[in-house]
Order: sequence, then structure tokens, then C-alpha cells
Amino acid sequence: MTDRFFRYALLATVVVALASLSAGSGYAGNLIIWIAIAAVVASSLRFVLLIGELNFAVAAFFGLGAYATGVATTILQIPFWFALPASGCVALIVSIVFGYVTLRVKGPYFLLIGFAFTEMMRILYTRSDWLGGNSGIVGIFPPDILSSHFPTFVVVIAGLLILAMTVIERSHLGRVFVAIRDNDNVVRSVGIPVHLMKVLCFCIASFATGVAGSLQAFSNNVISPLDFSFMLSTFALAYLKVGGERHPLGPIVGAIVLVLLASVSQGLGGSDQIFYGAAIVIGVLFLPGGLTGIRYGGARAAVKHASRRPREVRNDVQ
Repeated sequence: MTDRFFRYALLATVVVALASLSAGSGYAGNLIIWIAIAAVVASSLRFVLLIGELNFAVAAFFGLGAYATGVATTILQIPFWFALPASGCVALIVSIVFGYVTLRVKGPYFLLIGFAFTEMMRILYTRSDWLGGNSGIVGIFPPDILSSHFPTFVVVIAGLLILAMTVIERSHLGRVFVAIRDNDNVVRSVGIPVHLMKVLCFCIASFATGVAGSLQAFSNNVISPLDFSFMLSTFALAYLKVGGERHPLGPIVGAIVLVLLASVSQGLGGSDQIFYGAAIVIGVLFLPGGLTGIRYGGARAAVKHASRRPREVRNDVQ
């Protein structure tokens, strides 16, 4: 089952990447980039949920990746192929310190700290003249060899990041993360350093988020502090809840649906935010398991129905 899932996932990434070749660098290409980046951010948010924590600092690490890219390419003149992974490493290094200090608390306390850290970073960008202040950083361009096929490149990188997080989730390490979420005292009793495992989970997700921020900077060519407010974390949570958090496909489905919906709703003028918000509320209320939860919810209903049938009928079926 697992091997088949990975084969299908790789095949889907290749198919989408090939399909994006025809999108070009116009609006369709930008739409593909937005969906791919949104899927990575939502997937990283889901990854931290493996340890039972809601990471509202995802926007801060997204911004760190973007600003690291801006500084690397415009000030330090570092080539694209080094700036992209370096931006993820910057987010990773900061997440080690942040996670080690803050992951000693749980639940709403960790969420509030993440919210405060996101706003603190946004204010820091605003007040740093060498980072462009409110105007941000301009002139962040991908290399010419990728300029016409950058959407395809983003899809490939996003697919690899999501697939890597899925591989880790389904490994022994991922099972440790889930065990910590279920009961960290039991995990601690067998000698596993729970706090360090939480930090490791957080760092993996932050690296992916930082790379996504770098891709965002290269796709927009300009970044500013307002791009990395707490609303980015809110949208990532919306992608996750609408798509479903029980399956790795959930964040991807949620990103596709809501990004496309946001694109359509732009034509409504001032009502687009109301339309977008209403879609989120309806999805959460009527699909608590998300869109991907429909399949699994139906399977659970069938099992529940079968358990109520007489034993002899079940034996006949078997």
C-alpha cells in the first residue's frame, strides 16, 4: 500500500509538472505557482500537527525564507542554486532556537507564541532599512534558464518537499511523532527525548516552509513585510481544514480548491473576502473531515453499519 502510494505520488508530480509546461509565465503559470506554494505551506502546518501542535509561526518562517532569498540574491549576489536551499537552511537554523525554547509549552500557549513571533518578524522587516523597510526588496529574479518554465520548477520542488514530509510521516520517526501527540509521557518512559523529537519535527516543517518562501520571492520578484503577516498562517490553516488533515492529500486538495476559489472571487470586488470566508465556514461546518475525509468517512460509516448486522449475515458475506 505504501509503495503504491509513493509511486502514484511521484507519477502525479510528474504529470502536473509536464502539464504546467504549457502554462507559460502568464496568469495560468502564476496560478500554478500559488497553488504549489500554498500546498507546501499547508503540508508543513499539517506536519507539525503530528506532534499535536498548531504552528501559527509558519508565516514567520515563510518570510524568513523569502527575505533570506532577497538578501542573498540582491545584496550578497549569491547564485540562485545556492540561494534556494540556503533560504531553507536559514529558516531551519532559526527554527532550532525557536522550537527548543517554545516547544516546552503546549496547545494555545504555543499557538500564541507563534502568532507573536510572526508579528515580531513582520515589524522587524518594516523597521530594518537594509531590508527595504515598508517597501521591501525588489529585483529577486530566477535564472534565465528557468524564466519561461518556472511554474514547472516550482511544481517539482513543491512535490518533492511534500513527498519528503510524507515519507518521514510514514517512517518510524513519523510514528514517534504521532506517539508524542497521543501520549508524550509513554514515549518519554521508553527513553525517547520527547522535547528534542518535537524540535526535530518543527525543524523539518520549517525547512520546507523556508524553501516555499524562497520560491514565492523568486516568483513575485518583490517582497514586502505585509506579505508575511499572521493572515498567511490563517490561510494555511484554511487550506488544511477544507482539504482535510487526516491524509497527506488534504492540504493539496484544500490549496487547489481555495486558491482557485480566491481567483474566481476576485471579480466580485469588495465581496471577494466575504465569499472566500463563507466557503471556508461552509466547508468546516459541513465537512469536518475536509474534502478528503469524504472517502474515509464513507468507509467508516460502512464499517459501522456492518458491525450492526447479525453475525451470521457477516459470516455468509465472508
